[in-house]
Amino acid sequence: MEDFRRTYLRLCKEGGAEPQESVVAQLQENRAGPASRLDLSGQNLSADTCSVLARAFQKDTVFTEVLLSDCMLSEEGAKVLLSGLFGNTTVKVLDLKGNNLRSTGAEVLGKLLARNKTLRRLVLEWNALGVWDEAFSLFCEGLASNTALTHLDLRNNQINHHGAAELALALKRNTAVQALDLRWNNIGLLGGRTLLDALQKNSSIMQLEMAGNNIPSDTLKALEQTTGHNSDRQSTLRGSRSRTLVLSKEIQNLKEEKGRQFLSLMETIDRQREEMGRSTGSTSSQIGQLQEALNERKSAVNSLTAKLQMTEAALAFSEQKSHDVGELLTRVKVEKEEQRERQSRERRKEQEDGALREGKLLREIQNLTGTNGQLTNKVEEMERRCKSQQQQIFELKQELTNSTAELKLQLAQAEDRLEMEKRRSKQALQDMDSLRQKEVEHVNRHLEESERALQERIFKLEGQRIQLEEELSKARAACVTERAQAEEELGRVRAQVRLEEQEQVSSLEEKLRSVRSLQQEVQLHCSQQKQSISELQAKNSQQSVEANGLRRRTEELQQELSGKDQEKVVEVSRVRVELQEQIGHLQAERTAQVGLKEKISALEREMKALSSNHRELLLDKESEMSSMLEKLRLKEAEILRMREDEAHRASYLQSAILTYVQGSPLGHYGSPKK
Repeated sequence: MEDFRRTYLRLCKEGGAEPQESVVAQLQENRAGPASRLDLSGQNLSADTCSVLARAFQKDTVFTEVLLSDCMLSEEGAKVLLSGLFGNTTVKVLDLKGNNLRSTGAEVLGKLLARNKTLRRLVLEWNALGVWDEAFSLFCEGLASNTALTHLDLRNNQINHHGAAELALALKRNTAVQALDLRWNNIGLLGGRTLLDALQKNSSIMQLEMAGNNIPSDTLKALEQTTGHNSDRQSTLRGSRSRTLVLSKEIQNLKEEKGRQFLSLMETIDRQREEMGRSTGSTSSQIGQLQEALNERKSAVNSLTAKLQMTEAALAFSEQKSHDVGELLTRVKVEKEEQRERQSRERRKEQEDGALREGKLLREIQNLTGTNGQLTNKVEEMERRCKSQQQQIFELKQELTNSTAELKLQLAQAEDRLEMEKRRSKQALQDMDSLRQKEVEHVNRHLEESERALQERIFKLEGQRIQLEEELSKARAACVTERAQAEEELGRVRAQVRLEEQEQVSSLEEKLRSVRSLQQEVQLHCSQQKQSISELQAKNSQQSVEANGLRRRTEELQQELSGKDQEKVVEVSRVRVELQEQIGHLQAERTAQVGLKEKISALEREMKALSSNHRELLLDKESEMSSMLEKLRLKEAEILRMREDEAHRASYLQSAILTYVQGSPLGHYGSPKK
């Protein structure tokens, strides 16, 4: 505050203006207050002081609140002071209460609202902004283009229904104002209706004060309902934002869990690869042992050919070697069976995982069906409401037709009475003079004019009834189109869900078929191995019988062993290829799951958007029905007033005719004739 006092004195010295002592004293007193508030309330600010303050405000001071209430600002001073706040980016609260701002002040305030982007609260209580309609329209234009102001106080500003109409146009375009105070003005019924129409299109105002404006209670209730709807809408928006944040966090957690699952899957694949490497190493060691046994057999055969006397020892040795080969073959069989069991366990795990995925998908589909059922229930509720509203409209139409029929009957009765009275008056007034005839003609003209006025009102009422019927037909058509759109969207969603289910089922069936084919191939391979083992056993038994054909058999065994080595290499490569294919299938399934989750999230967003659109449409329809009911109520009041006017006119005519008949000369001369 001390720095601002110094800048104020310096600017006064630079501009050649005398510093205002009351302002300096007020700044001296305000040093103990908060540093972000400038309080000059109650000071009679001159034009020079206003220009100095405007130059100070142009330099973006540290003040966020400026209080200038009851400062008796002149038109020129207010213009200069407010122009200094056009480019200010620090002031957020401005209080101009009780400064009697008029046309110039309203124009400058409109420019301020159009240019300033930081002002949040503006207090304009006890001014006269609504006296001049053109200036107040400029103020409303600035308010319409403003995007920062949230609280506006316009109490006691002499705003009439024209100003309320301009303010309503501004509020239709403004989306930032949340609290508006219009108490103790002259807005009236028409202004209240225009503001109600504007608030039906504005969804940001949550607090509206309208006391002391000669507005009927029903319009005030409607305004309160609209502001309540806006506040409920804002609360639902805040709730939806919090829910979206929670859902995004859950989605992130799910992504992290899927990443961890993918890493664990890769680790299991690596372990399986290591186990395959160890198994291949063990098989290679076994093949080396077999080759060593074959070399030993070769040496035994050479020893048999060199020394025939050692045939029995060689045969015993060969039998022992064949027994060792049989043991090795049994070991190979056991290892193959263990591998087969591992593969079967892995397939079972895959099948269980597939079943779990299918269960998750089925639960998600059930949730989607539940949401679809909720939407259908909402649509049925809307249809029931529309039917009830149509029933009410039909009843109102019947009441209108009954009232019009009663009016027509009353008019016909009045015309019959008038004709009877005319005939009687003509018969009774044949001997009247020219003055009496002129008076009768004047009365007849008055009656014809009243009849014309009544007929014109009847035509107007019929036109209004036709307009109401057209509006009702439009509302019905809109409801029908909205219902058809909702049904089409539900059909599309159901078709998409069915297609996705069919695709998933087909992919799972293909996977099952591929697993079954792989199982059959493995079984065939095992049977072939069993056959080859049986052949080897038969050959070994033949070796004990046929000692002379050992060379040929050893060569055949070498050829068969080389072929089996190749087969084992081919099998190992095929198993590797199958593992890679399974890994690719798992990755494809993972991508498909990610796509399904994205689709489900998109469907959820679409369902939320549809529910919000249906809710807004319901609110709009309710507001339209309330406005139509208000119109019907006004029409009924007009009809009652017309009935009362007609009754008064009929009584007035009857009394006039009775007085006229009693005052005629025929009434005087009637007694002697009798």
